[in-house]
Amino acid sequence: MLRYLRIATVVFGVVFTILGVRWLIYPLESAEQLGMPLLDGAARSTQIGDLSTFFLVAGVTMLLGLRAGHARLLYVPAALVGGAAIARTIAWVFHGADFAALFIVVELVVGGVLVATARELDEGW
Repeated sequence: MLRYLRIATVVFGVVFTILGVRWLIYPLESAEQLGMPLLDGAARSTQIGDLSTFFLVAGVTMLLGLRAGHARLLYVPAALVGGAAIARTIAWVFHGADFAALFIVVELVVGGVLVATARELDEGW
């Protein structure tokens, strides 16, 4: 089981890291992929800065958390993606956003895999 969790975590880490770099290089396409317009002015700076950092920190931390003795790092990206799922739900309930079921499910699955990986790695060391 641990082998599959490690593989999934590596895949998630690489994908999130690529998404973060992509926000820095191709922000228009990255925004469109998430169903949002690329904003203007200072809002664009915030959008690119925050989203690239979100994905880069999550992805790199996933990869670093797989190193021996560093499994606790996996709770950081798990909190980021799990928190995003919660915030999306709050946006839907209180602020009139569309219910982003697909994004929420993906975030919950990724977060769950990361927590499971961290727990398994802690037991294995």
